[in-house]
Amino acid sequence: MSSNEINWENLRIKAKEVAKMAYAPYSNFPVGAAGLTDSGEIVTGCNVENASIGLTLCAECGMISELHKRKAGKLIAAVASNPEGEALAPCGRCRQLLIEAGGKELIVDGPGGPKSIVDLLIDPFTVDDLKDRDG
Repeated sequence: MSSNEINWENLRIKAKEVAKMAYAPYSNFPVGAAGLTDSGEIVTGCNVENASIGLTLCAECGMISELHKRKAGKLIAAVASNPEGEALAPCGRCRQLLIEAGGKELIVDGPGGPKSIVDLLIDPFTVDDLKDRDG
């Protein structure tokens, strides 16, 4: 599926809605994420902060957890946004999680518009790297 065939507006709306459910008392930076799967389902997640900060879960983490919980397939498109609906760039950790959930074909919306996950995560480490090991 090409980026033009994806209903990005609908994904942004879903991410905006779920951002309002985020638990962000420390940063006051609520984030929601929405992803479209190859089965046509939409999965969502929101960030959940923790007083130790390092244990905070990004919105994309919740979305990918929902993806696996529902056995919804593979992500083909994803977006994270603030409560105003503005697309946000995923952090480095989330880029790695996203490529695992969607593969190199995944398209991710952000401030500069939709891009391939490989454009966001140059020379990614993937499951294919584990298969290439001797032993």
